[in-house]
Amino acid sequence: MNHTPRWPVVLFDFDGTLANTIDGIVASYTYAWDAVTGRRVTRAEILPWIGRTLTDVFTEQAPDRAAELERVYMDHNFAQLDTNVIGYQGIPQLLHDLVDAGVETAVVTAKRRRTAVPAMRVAGLPEQTILACAKDDTDRHKPDPAPLLKGLEVLGAQAAGSVYVGDAVYDLLAAEAAGMDGVGVTWGAGDPAELRAQRSVAVVDTVPELRALLLG
Repeated sequence: MNHTPRWPVVLFDFDGTLANTIDGIVASYTYAWDAVTGRRVTRAEILPWIGRTLTDVFTEQAPDRAAELERVYMDHNFAQLDTNVIGYQGIPQLLHDLVDAGVETAVVTAKRRRTAVPAMRVAGLPEQTILACAKDDTDRHKPDPAPLLKGLEVLGAQAAGSVYVGDAVYDLLAAEAAGMDGVGVTWGAGDPAELRAQRSVAVVDTVPELRALLLG
C-alpha cells in the first residue's frame, strides 16, 4: 500500500500520546506529595501538570521541597514502569509504517532519559523512533520551543515541513513557538476543548484519524 506522508519529519510527545502512562503519573504524583509533604492531591489537579517537567511543576508548587519531591516521584515511577506504561492500540504499527514510508520519527518528551528510554521499549516503539530530546537535554522546557528545536537539530531537520504531535496544550504552544505544525490528540491527559481552542493543524480523537493525517 503506497502512502504519501504529509510531513517528512514527525516528532512525538510520549506521555499520553504514544503510550498510556497517565495512571502511573497520577499514582507517582499522589505518592510523592503524600510521602514528602502530606498533601493529598487529586487527579483533577494533576492532569494539567502532565506535559510539563517535574522540576517546573514541583518548583512552582513547593519550591522548598521540589528536589525531594522529584526524587521520590522518580523512584516510585521507575519502580512501577513495567506495569504503568501501556501501549495504545495501533501506535507501534503507525510508527513502523511512518518509518517504512521514509518519515523521520523521534520522541521529544518532558520525561528524563532514565525513564523515557525504558518506557519507549515497554510501549513497543520501533527502534528507529529515537529519543531526540528528553528533560535532561535542554535548560528550557515546553511550552518553550527549546526541546522541539533540539529534537530537530538531532535529526538534522528544519521546522518547516515538520510536525509535533502531543496531547497537551503545552505541546501545541511549543510547536507554534518553534515554527512547526502541531497536531493534538485527545486520548491523553489534555482537555479536548482546550486543545481545540489552541491553534493547530488538527486535533484528532483516534489513532486511525492520526494515521490518515500523517500518511495520507
